Amino acid sequence: MHRMGISLYPEHSTEQIDYEYMKLAAKYGFNRIFTCLLSVRESTEIVIDKFKRFIEQAHNLGFIVAVDTNISVFSKMGATPYDLKIFSDMKVDIIRLDGHFGEMEDIAITQNPYGIAIEFNGSSNIALDLMIERGANTHNMIVCHNFYPQKYTGLGWNKFMEFTNKYKALGLSVAAFVSSNNDKTFGPWPVYEGLPTCEMHRELPIDLQVRHLLATNKIDDILIGNAYATEDELKAISQVNKTKITFKLELADNITEEEENIIYNYPHFGRGDASDYMTRSSMPRLDYKNKRIPYRKYDKDFFHRGDVVIVNDNLPHYRGELEIVTKDISNDGQRNFVARIPEQELILLDLLKPEYPFGFIKIK
Repeated sequence: MHRMGISLYPEHSTEQIDYEYMKLAAKYGFNRIFTCLLSVRESTEIVIDKFKRFIEQAHNLGFIVAVDTNISVFSKMGATPYDLKIFSDMKVDIIRLDGHFGEMEDIAITQNPYGIAIEFNGSSNIALDLMIERGANTHNMIVCHNFYPQKYTGLGWNKFMEFTNKYKALGLSVAAFVSSNNDKTFGPWPVYEGLPTCEMHRELPIDLQVRHLLATNKIDDILIGNAYATEDELKAISQVNKTKITFKLELADNITEEEENIIYNYPHFGRGDASDYMTRSSMPRLDYKNKRIPYRKYDKDFFHRGDVVIVNDNLPHYRGELEIVTKDISNDGQRNFVARIPEQELILLDLLKPEYPFGFIKIK
């Protein structure tokens, strides 16, 4: 089950503002919070008191809370990999290790008696497989990528997938960050250019960032890295279909009601006998065997990648089949142009595999 999360940085805000944001996110089904102890400069006593209240408020609203730590944070808090009592007293659910200790210490921390999940840095090459071979408790092990405040420094997509595939192959849950496009958002550091994991996601609409991560079929939890996202952004994420790849569309001006019906009201699956030229959804053909889809003239000689077409009366055996073009094909009069996938959404088409379900988002 996918969990959606927000990030909060109490040292840069107030309890009341953070609590109102928690309540707003809870309203839209969010249930994870990421917060950071790396940037906190207050005394240990103040940190413990402040974060106890923070976590209690979060728990009351149904959130689980992860705190970002490193060796320096452990030292300040009086904790060790063998003694996490202070984090247990604070009711921390997840300890994220921005760095790591040593092999034996990293194994020991997963064996903590409090059931605190240990979240390893997914944007680094950690030998978690060897740790597991040597007794690390996989029930207390999860993975979360970094976020990147500085523009142009986020993970490249191929490196992101390389790391993600490595840790998913071990059966571990993997989380990643998306970024709000709201004005004047912030994170733990004085940099204000968004907080995504992947550089390609910076400044994309937040729901597209989420849909792209989900389309990998590898990311379990998705967190908004910066604070505060707008209510519209939280709502948009809450409305994302988390069971299949979904595309927004630019509909043709002369599209018919029947064609819109095929687009939005049928389940779509790419055929297993896949072509290089298109993704075919054949289910509508069953209903349109004895119906008509009149040919509509289309002035262009070719259909291009991202065009959505429906087979018309000129090829009656396949009439009603919806096809997403993946490689240029000639316009031979057998298909009606019905829509186009917008340019920035084509990143999703790269991840649509044969037999995967997909759908289209109807803009109200």
